[in-house]
Amino acid sequence: MENQNTDYTYQNVVQIEDGEAASRKYLANVFIWMFVALGISALTAFEFYSSGNLMSLIIDPVAGGFTGLGYVAIFAPLAFSFVISFGFNRLSYIALLIIYLAYSVAIGITFSIFGLIYTSSSIFGVFLSSALIFGIMAIAGYKTKMDLTKMGSILYMIFIGAFVVGLVNFFMRSDQLSYIISFVFVAVMIGLTAYYMQMLKRIGAGIEYGTESSKKLVLIGAFVLYTTFINLVMSMLRIFGRRR
Repeated sequence: MENQNTDYTYQNVVQIEDGEAASRKYLANVFIWMFVALGISALTAFEFYSSGNLMSLIIDPVAGGFTGLGYVAIFAPLAFSFVISFGFNRLSYIALLIIYLAYSVAIGITFSIFGLIYTSSSIFGVFLSSALIFGIMAIAGYKTKMDLTKMGSILYMIFIGAFVVGLVNFFMRSDQLSYIISFVFVAVMIGLTAYYMQMLKRIGAGIEYGTESSKKLVLIGAFVLYTTFINLVMSMLRIFGRRR
């Protein structure tokens, strides 16, 4: 699971007149970059899963556990996530773009491991189900007139707590606790999807286009939605995925 600090996204926003049109333009660009990341992750996962040589770099073919590089691959998304989250004002657009693309590659490597655990049909089914849920909640978040700020803050605190427990459980390896955490993550990600869409809609309404900050805000928005979707897929896979 990845860190999702979004306070920085409210910076460098200038109010413009046609907020609705600006929001649509901003969100269109956000989703384009989100789909780019998903495509890169899918391609990376396929390449690693289908190549014994690449998979042996992260999974020891003899012992069956993670190699040193495997542990790096598992925790690399978290490191990239922190850099993206806290490097908005310090990094150039090009640097942020490179890190974002590297982040999607790291996620793809992580997903290739799921291919060894779960059947292809269940992965595909969970992915479609997650995409449907994500789409419904994204539309709900965009359309609702209710202010979701308070709900989002509560969900984010729950997310942080569940993330810390999940990180500890990665080493404890308690299947029962992992199962419970997955249910918590599914519920939190569903709620956060709506909250983030409303937040990004408001950000898009106040962007001054043509600046480097506006380009970076698009990447940040894509990162937030992409990470939320990936967390939703991973959590649902742990609950509903059929093991090989």
